[in-house]
Amino acid sequence: MPVSRTTARRRLTAVAALPLLAAALTSCGYGSEADKSDTASPAAEGKALSVDTVKIGYFPNLTHATALVGIQEGLFQKELGGTKVAPSTFNAGPSEIEALNAGSIDIGFIGPSPAINGYTQTGGKSLRIIGGSASGGVKLVVDPAKIKTLDDVKGKKIATPQLGNTQDVAFLNWISEKGWKVDAQSGKGDVSVVRTDNKITPDAYKSGSIDGAWVPEPTASKLVAEGAKMLLDESDLWPDKKFVITNIIVSQKFLGEHPDVVEAVLRGSVKTNEWINANEDKAKASANEALKTLSGKALPPEVLDPAWQSIQITNDPLATTLQAEADHAVKAGLLEKPDLNGIYDLGPLNKVLKAAGQPEVADAGLGAK
Repeated sequence: MPVSRTTARRRLTAVAALPLLAAALTSCGYGSEADKSDTASPAAEGKALSVDTVKIGYFPNLTHATALVGIQEGLFQKELGGTKVAPSTFNAGPSEIEALNAGSIDIGFIGPSPAINGYTQTGGKSLRIIGGSASGGVKLVVDPAKIKTLDDVKGKKIATPQLGNTQDVAFLNWISEKGWKVDAQSGKGDVSVVRTDNKITPDAYKSGSIDGAWVPEPTASKLVAEGAKMLLDESDLWPDKKFVITNIIVSQKFLGEHPDVVEAVLRGSVKTNEWINANEDKAKASANEALKTLSGKALPPEVLDPAWQSIQITNDPLATTLQAEADHAVKAGLLEKPDLNGIYDLGPLNKVLKAAGQPEVADAGLGAK
């Protein structure tokens, strides 16, 4: 069912923020209001499900807004009853995949490239994607004194968060589409691709060591606040302006042993997205409070507002775009052609969506048999 861009953005932001709020579970600023619109879950009496604790991983990013808001508002905890949420935050996808493989987390919010890598490197045995979370929220921002048009990017130094991460792959593909040549591993060529942690990218921009960056929110808006100009929104490169930026993944072992817990987390995600749509201002404040708890500093309005608006929240994993992103990584020479058959198991999510009267989502033929 089509949604407006504003509605989609609200949904997506909520999804992105979910992980960050996990750490702020005991300070549910709007929990009472969120509870009013919730229906009772099977765990509402406070009894634990098939496991006492579920360990959820995520990034302290607005693109993980569902996690931030859902935990902050107690919406996940309500669905889980006596099963407690144990949150963990990560700064990069590979470390979250390592934690999932080691059993340090059970469920995670993560970008498409780490999910693809995690799945293929274990021969399809480590994880399943069980839902979507966010779309969009990635921009090319540049120094307007040095770069005035897209063609001016040639010969410049542009930052991406990490070699082979989702934004790095997207930028390398865009460079290729322009007809320019760059060695993917070294980042050297017609454009200098400088892999830079998002935490230090604003300082790198201020020092002049980079001329721009292809980065997710809120880093993009932080750079704009420092004087950079948004030159391209990655959403404009995709059909319907939608592409997956955050998925929900689960350990296959945990999914097999605790399907009731997985379903409860997915109910929390779907209900969080609904609450965000109905309470945009409160949801944005809730996500920012979670970020403050995790990082010690809230985002100022000039960063928070545009970043929030550029993210779309969605239950749909946008499976066709995951396949396209995998193809882009292969084209860049960063990935052998992967077999993604079985990477999705959307049965639990579609069960939740059907019960909520919402349309089911598709796996683009990549579902578990």
